[in-house]
Amino acid sequence: MVGYSRTVAGLDPRAVLRERPSIGLIVGLVVAGICALVSFSFDIINGEPVQFFIALGLAVAPVPLLLAGVLALDRMEPEPRSNLIFAFAWGAGIAVLLAGVLNSLNLVYVAHQLGDTTSARNLVATFGAPPVEETAKGLVLLGLLWFRRQELDGPTDGIIYASMVGLGFAMSENVSYYLAALEENGAQGLAATLVLRAVLSPFAHPLFTSLIGIAVAYAAQRGGAVGVVVIVIGWIGAMLLHGLWNGFASFGGLGGLAIAYLLLMILLIVELIVIFRDRRRIVGLIQHYLPPYERNGLINQADIFMLSSLRRRRQARAWAKAHGGRAGARAMIDYQVASTELGLLHARAARGGVDEETFRVQQRSLADLMAYARLSFPLPERHQANAARGVPPPGYAPGAPPPGRWPGGGPAVPPWYGRQPGGPGYGPPPGGPPPGYGHPLGGPGQPPGPPQGPPHGPPQGGPGAGPGAGPGDPRR
Repeated sequence: MVGYSRTVAGLDPRAVLRERPSIGLIVGLVVAGICALVSFSFDIINGEPVQFFIALGLAVAPVPLLLAGVLALDRMEPEPRSNLIFAFAWGAGIAVLLAGVLNSLNLVYVAHQLGDTTSARNLVATFGAPPVEETAKGLVLLGLLWFRRQELDGPTDGIIYASMVGLGFAMSENVSYYLAALEENGAQGLAATLVLRAVLSPFAHPLFTSLIGIAVAYAAQRGGAVGVVVIVIGWIGAMLLHGLWNGFASFGGLGGLAIAYLLLMILLIVELIVIFRDRRRIVGLIQHYLPPYERNGLINQADIFMLSSLRRRRQARAWAKAHGGRAGARAMIDYQVASTELGLLHARAARGGVDEETFRVQQRSLADLMAYARLSFPLPERHQANAARGVPPPGYAPGAPPPGRWPGGGPAVPPWYGRQPGGPGYGPPPGGPPPGYGHPLGGPGQPPGPPQGPPHGPPQGGPGAGPGAGPGDPRR
């Protein structure tokens, strides 16, 4: 196996996926951490330290499981970890502190006007808290739209980022709820609140804010006045849903809570449908934009087939790990991520979301990573001859179409092959392939790659590249 470090000295093809913490990210995390400490200090002042740490432990305990559930939806095109961490930190620190201060001021004002603390609490929870909290959470999504627009490639991305900020917010907010329940009603009150907030509705905040996330993701792809209108609609929707949840919980009793819970489940189902449809869209982009790269030896029919399903991607990673250990699995992961990002890059260019110069730089980087990942694909010698003819080795892409046919039964050369540079979606990499393009197995002594330059027509015969591889209060 040829590792990255042995391929080209001083060149790191994985740099295109590497996340380098920026000064802004570091400062943002520090500010979020300070805000979280300030918020928690209020909880400590309001209760006993032992009770605080009990509440904190109960609030933090389910977070890993909840995060795993959210990130499991982000496997087709994983978001940068630095962005996800910042979104979670914003919700757990900055948004909670900001919302806590404003909600407290609103409660003091309304209680003074009504002279009834209980009624004031219910009114603020229903009409005051939703706009405050959704705005505090949604600001980070606007920041992503402004500073990381290229990361918002579809509704799934908006849902993922909104879920991260919502989980962070819910975690910190739950500390206050658990502490209040423990102080007022002891263990029994704490247990009731824990069931309502951590078991029955752990995704309430993420679901509220996801309406903003979907709207922001739409605006990232469309822009202009339409994008602004969609964001406003999404923001209002998040506040209304949040207000309905709190209102039913405050004034509707158990029946109202059941209705609110039903609405929440309907939204959850709708968003899951949106995510699965978005996956199919991404698969369509891969199948549309990547076949022309066959001429450069970056991909073939088996690769497209493998990339078109999460299950088959998982099979390919298992195959790579079985034959090449961790290095082989790492190479396969890099290949899958880079291939997906390349399809999304073409789609971004087709809608005018990236200029051609930037497109070329990113395209080349992703193509380099795909090429060098192939160099590390493990392949037993007995399968090399078949792989050179485009036949995947056993276990790599079971059920892949035979050479000469693309997934879906289309011909080996799709009609969009040979798209000229500068056209919609731009085209395959100009200037010739880097070392390793066209090496069927990425090993030494393999045939050289195809002629340099972008394809201006269908390949003759194909490259023969190898496989790529309050107590009980459920209000949020």
